[in-house]
Amino acid sequence: MFGSLLNRLTATEPEQLNDQDARLSLTALLVRIARSDGDYAQAEIDQIDRVLTHRYGLSAFEATDLRKQAEQLESEAPDTVRFTRAIKDAVPYEARADVIEALWAVVLADGERDTAENSIMRMAANFLGVNDRDSALARQRVEAG
Repeated sequence: MFGSLLNRLTATEPEQLNDQDARLSLTALLVRIARSDGDYAQAEIDQIDRVLTHRYGLSAFEATDLRKQAEQLESEAPDTVRFTRAIKDAVPYEARADVIEALWAVVLADGERDTAENSIMRMAANFLGVNDRDSALARQRVEAG
């Protein structure tokens, strides 16, 4: 279903994604982080929908639809390293930096920081080109509410 997008994301020279594909790809990364601990909790699903509603100005229905598409894309996407690097190459820095905060919001949504989630957050930030300091500041902003 998402073969064309995945081919563009994993191409040797990925092209800049249009807004729709960038939203879908970044949402798939949110889903991947939520699934990383083996418990795709309702609190995480709700947080993803809130992020999408706030970030993109979507209605609740539109956010749910985008998340459901992203769940399918995430299940078809390559390993996290290649997927995240592909997003880095195809999405402008500002969007990548902002998504780290959204990723932390999903990780912290269920009130627990699992070691698998911490590990994938470090990896995602690194592969998205966001340094540890900026990632830690994003986490602190989320924790502060």
